[in-house]
Parts: sequence; C-alpha cells; structure tokens
Amino acid sequence: MLFSSNVFLFAFLPTVLAVYYLVPRVLRNPVLLLVSLVFYGWGEPVYLLLMLAAILLNYGFGLWIWALRRKGKGAKAVLAAGVAANLLLLGYFKYASFLMSAISTVIPGLQRISAPQVELPIGISFYIFQSMSYIIDIYRDDAPVQKNPLTFGTYVALFPQLIAGPIVRYRDVAQQLSSRRENLNDFSSGVLLFIVGLSKKVLLANPMGEAWLQLQCETGLAAAWIGLAAYTLQIYFDFSGYSDMARGLGRMFGFEFLENFRYPYISVSVTEFWRRWHISLSTWFREYVYIPLGGNRRGKGRQLLNLLIVWFLTGLWHGASWNFALWGLYYAVLLILEKLFLLRVLEKLPKPAKHLYTLLVVMIGWALFYFEDLGALGEFMGRLWIPVPASSGSLPLIASFLPLMAVAAFAATPIPASLAVKRDTPALRFVKAAAAACALLLCVGALASQSYNPFIYFRF
Repeated sequence: MLFSSNVFLFAFLPTVLAVYYLVPRVLRNPVLLLVSLVFYGWGEPVYLLLMLAAILLNYGFGLWIWALRRKGKGAKAVLAAGVAANLLLLGYFKYASFLMSAISTVIPGLQRISAPQVELPIGISFYIFQSMSYIIDIYRDDAPVQKNPLTFGTYVALFPQLIAGPIVRYRDVAQQLSSRRENLNDFSSGVLLFIVGLSKKVLLANPMGEAWLQLQCETGLAAAWIGLAAYTLQIYFDFSGYSDMARGLGRMFGFEFLENFRYPYISVSVTEFWRRWHISLSTWFREYVYIPLGGNRRGKGRQLLNLLIVWFLTGLWHGASWNFALWGLYYAVLLILEKLFLLRVLEKLPKPAKHLYTLLVVMIGWALFYFEDLGALGEFMGRLWIPVPASSGSLPLIASFLPLMAVAAFAATPIPASLAVKRDTPALRFVKAAAAACALLLCVGALASQSYNPFIYFRF
C-alpha cells in the first residue's frame, strides 16, 4: 500500500487513527502491530511470514543475549549467531541470484546451473537492519531489553517507516514504545509534515521522474544533463518525501523519528552531502560497521580501508547489482580523496565553486545508481560528455520542464522552510493550514491522473 494513494489517504489511515484513539492506551501497541501487518501484507501477504519470523527470531536473540550478559559469559557468541541469522535472511532474499550469477562467471562449470529467482520482499533491508541494531544494542547495554513480544513486533513492523525508513534504532524509541503521550500539537504538526512529504512525492518527484524518462529518449548534451538533473531532483523529493510522511505519521501516533534529510543539495563537499543524505543509513553503518572496524583509531591507512569497506557495503545494501557496488566504491574514492587532500583544496575555493563540484559529482553518482545495465550506463555516460546533434524535440521538451524544475530546485533549499517558521502568529498558522489544505487537494487531483508510482526506495 502506498502513502500516496487514495486507498491509504481516505480509507486505511482514517480508520487506523479512529481505532487507535478509541481503544484503551494499553491496547494501542497491539493495534499498531495489527494494522502494520495488514499494511505490509496488503501487497505481499506471502512475506508476512518472513517478517513474523524476523520478529520472533530477534525477540528471542534479544532475550538470550540479555540473559547471558547478566551471567557475564557467552553473549558475544550468541550476538554473532543473531547477526549471522539476520544476514542469511537478507542475503538469501536479496543477494542469492546476484551471488550465483557472479560465481558462475568465475567458475565455468557453474554456468549451466541457473541462478535461483528469488523475489525481493519489500522493505526487508530496512526491517532487518533495525532488528540487527536492536540485538547489537542489547549486547552493548545501550538499550533496554524488550520482554513484551507485541511491543517488540510493533517496533519492527511499525507501518509509517516499515517500507523505506528512516531506519529507527530501538534505543531511540524504546521509551516512546512504552510511555508515549500523544497530544494535539504533535498530531497537527504531524499532519502538516505528512502533507509536505506527500506534496514532495506527488507534485515534484513524480513530474521530475516523467521529465527524466522523456529526456532519455532525446539526444544532445542538454537533454542528457537536464534529464540527469531531473532525476537528481526526483530521487531527493521521492525519498525525502517518504521520510517526511513517515515522520508525520509517527507524530500522529505519538512517535518522534529522527530527521533523515537535511537539504543535502546545499552541500559544499561529498563529506557534507553524506551528513545530510539518508542520515539514518549513514548513522547505522557508522555505529555498527565503521566504528567496530576501528574507525579512525588505528591510523590513516586503516581508516581509509574501513571507509572502502563501509561504502562498498553501503552500495550493495541498495541493491544486488554491479552498478550499486560501483556507486558505493565511487563514493568511497571521493570520500578518501577528500580526507587525504581534497577538503583542504576545497577550503580555498569560493563557495559557489565548492557547491558546483559537489552537485556535479553527486549527479554523476545518480547516473551510476540508476542504470543497473552497465552497457546502458556506459552509453549514458558518453551522452554526458560527447557532443551529438540535439533531437528536434529535445529543446521544446526541456523548455516545458524547466519552470517546474526551477521550483523544485528552490524547494530543495532551506529557504521555503525558513520563511514558513520565521514567525508563529495566529494569522501565519491560518495561512499554513490553508496552504496545506490546498496542497492536499492538488495532490489528490494529481493522484487521480497519475499511474502507479511506487517510491524509488521500495526496491531496496
């Protein structure tokens, strides 16, 4: 089920809110767990069993690790088993076909064996990472153990952020799961944030995606670069829009999820970009991979190796395809170069030059991210740099998309938000409410004419 669908907006969400606030407080977590399972099973009921298995598996490992920690022995081995079990689940459903294909290219005798065709369960990368963070934090004594299986199930399956994040660490919401207190101010701000996210998706991301698809059919440098700029805007508004909707829904139910995007396209270095983009994923890899590997505590050479490992894994997390591995390594090289000398060079440049450098390398990165077919990737990369005659329809098409692209580029900066919160007066609150109502009507109207438009990160 999509947040940006009439079924969700006018049937599922109102019903869930009504039931949630009518039942006694002690039943609110079980209600959230039940409706989250319905939400997840709406499109893929067969994978409900997999999610329930992941919930029970990690609930059990959490109790086991906690009990062994109290005894002072054996917890580390159980943690290793728990992490391995989670990685096996994720590895089989996400990487089995990819690994078999990769091995068969190296070992000729296996080429006759067909790779298993395993369908990717939606959201598995997110809920498996959340589950692993729970058992790791129990081992580290960074979070309290959850003894109620329904409460733990609510944490893993919570529908606002189940499908595409943000990745919520248990320690950040443990208290909210047990003792949150919903209030009208949080609820109203959640509604407003949800509408902002919905508008990002429906009014900006979807049209930018259409521009990208149409401009791929045209020739010429302008069509290639403007098309890539459109995709750059699409993926930001698509993913940050989902994150805003998730955070808004969380507030409606009394939860406060951490911010996942902080205007990444205003960055003046790749290092800064990754402090602003998909913050929950970057935080997860830093906390559970980079620091355990030694971080920057074992010398410069080991730090650079750790960066290489983390970003290779980050790329593969996004998908079982060579282009994602290349995408991760691409950012590893850039971040290593910035740590070695490039940041010092950038400090001497004017801010517009630093900003232009960052946007350029990020856009090229999105080309690596988009094209899973390496042949198509190479062809498109050539289109970015090799001048060819522009097709007759490219310039009129570009002109038709440029006004909305300018609006999207402006919306990707902090300026609109800073104007909206500059003062808090009754008149301004009324204007914001009226603007939100108009935006919601525009979204509903747009949804009536748009075809099925899942979020980009649903496939990860």
